[in-house]
Amino acid sequence: MAPQKSFTIGYHAFHPDVSINYQLNRFSDGSPESVAELSEAAPRISDYADYTRELLTLSDAAYAKGRTLSGALYLRSAEFYMLPGDPGKTTARLRFIESMREVFGMDARDRERIPYGDGQLGAYRISAREPIGTMVLFGGFDSYMEELFATQAYFFDAGYDVVIFEGPGQGSVLEEDGLPMTADWGPVVSAVIDHFGLRDITLMGYSLGGCLAVRAAAKEPGIRRVICDDILTDFSEVTLGQVPSATRLALTTLLALRARDAVNRITSRAMNKSLVAAWGLRQGMHTTGTATPYDFLRGTTEYETASLSDRVTQDVLLLAGSHDHYVPSRQLARQLDSLTSARSVTVRVLTQAENAQNHVHIGNTELSLQVMTAWMTGLDARDRIRILGEPTAQEGDQGDVVLRGHPGGASLQEPVEYSS
Repeated sequence: MAPQKSFTIGYHAFHPDVSINYQLNRFSDGSPESVAELSEAAPRISDYADYTRELLTLSDAAYAKGRTLSGALYLRSAEFYMLPGDPGKTTARLRFIESMREVFGMDARDRERIPYGDGQLGAYRISAREPIGTMVLFGGFDSYMEELFATQAYFFDAGYDVVIFEGPGQGSVLEEDGLPMTADWGPVVSAVIDHFGLRDITLMGYSLGGCLAVRAAAKEPGIRRVICDDILTDFSEVTLGQVPSATRLALTTLLALRARDAVNRITSRAMNKSLVAAWGLRQGMHTTGTATPYDFLRGTTEYETASLSDRVTQDVLLLAGSHDHYVPSRQLARQLDSLTSARSVTVRVLTQAENAQNHVHIGNTELSLQVMTAWMTGLDARDRIRILGEPTAQEGDQGDVVLRGHPGGASLQEPVEYSS
């Protein structure tokens, strides 16, 4: 793998629509050229068709100038809002993957294929000469593992054996093997662990992956530590949170009553009125392999952590953004309170002052990675002391920061720990 690419700092106000603005930030390389280009293009974007057109134009221009990383990220950004069945979607996805491999010194032959069900999972592994630990990383509801190359390189440079993978419903596993997403993530992680013969694992999931990581850790004993970036305890709540409150209340009631026809009528009207609803529901059905909005929305209720968080016995790091536009802040408190059997739970809320306030800390990714590595280093020191049999400090005072207040509080900005 090529040397680690530098991370930039800054969350920019490109567009008044919060979701569009987030995606523009997400797929910017953060360079002054990229910030200027996106700032100029943003006023021409009023819907997703505009978005796709403008980002494809930026991608072509960046590639023409030899700026492969920018070209790839713009292309992925354009592809993000292409609906399933768009003839340009596959072409864009494949060129994005090829370009990211080029930038990070990877090759198609580096992609591992892991038998799973009726298809294959995908993975890349890079390892330090004498790794200090093993990390297994994966994305969420709408990411490709090639987006994690920079993060993989960061942990590789820090001395870790690093595996990134795509499970059902993600990237090429969905688009090429046709495996829809599943909430039963334990067997998915187990397949990756068994394929590589991994042990002593830190498992990290991004976005919806934060939910899936908890679900996997509750069932897979080979996981030693868990990182949720971000927390996501209830995908149904997050999904329904994207529609107006009156519609949300009606859908919640009708879904509980299993009123299939009524839910499909309401969502059909919502899709005709709202671009984000139309895109989100169609993409959701595609990702989960469901036939109707009702089936998709009912299925989201399976993606939760309350039912099995008490079975998680590992050390856990929970990360959240102070102004996450996607995941409600109350879900952090719920996740913390439900991890009653964890060996330790550390919470870190990243803030606007740090340019890391939004979902998965777009704007200051490197800070979140620094928090993770510091957390793992601290646990290594703690465990070395215990293995050597040296005297330890009093309970709750072993070099870790003890929980000082409720994690849902807006003032919580430093690492804190709750020890069970």
